[in-house]
Amino acid sequence: MADVLPLVEARLRSALGEPDARAAVTFLGTDRIEVLRFQEGDIVRYATLGMSAHPMADPTAMVADPVAGPRAELVLSVRTGRADTDKVLRPLAVLGASPQVEGVVVAPGASLDVGEALWPGAPFTSVLVAEPGGLVEDLELDAPLDPVRFLPLLPMTPNEAAFKRVHGAQALQERWLTLGTDLRDPARRSVPLE
Repeated sequence: MADVLPLVEARLRSALGEPDARAAVTFLGTDRIEVLRFQEGDIVRYATLGMSAHPMADPTAMVADPVAGPRAELVLSVRTGRADTDKVLRPLAVLGASPQVEGVVVAPGASLDVGEALWPGAPFTSVLVAEPGGLVEDLELDAPLDPVRFLPLLPMTPNEAAFKRVHGAQALQERWLTLGTDLRDPARRSVPLE
């Protein structure tokens, strides 16, 4: 079976350009997760590399299938200059390792919580996983492998995460859209939820 990570990195480079920084984190009992940083104007994008090395397994399955199953990488986009967002590297790597560590399947509409600020002073401790396909196209792999999906992450405040738990991801995204929320603003406040 071919290693998918060089193909994933090539797809990220073709969509986002050359990374200007990269960091690697290895958690006990897991493969290494890298986070690549891409700068484009006043936007910086952070993308995981390593999460898609293995398919995500259904946590209720007795045995994980080593071939079949969804594969994904995570992409976070924020505006530069308003916060020290480079400190998001470790929390992003934690989220990228969560399928291996916790046996979760990361999919659009899911909430992922790191239990601490995403970066120093951030009003966000969790993210909403958005639909893929806009920024980085899915990477088709040879059958029987599932394609690699590049899932955008939208930072959520604790109040927004609570609203999402009650009303669902669609309702939160509609609220953001209605209010013209800049989801790339690393210092934005929670939207009104009443």
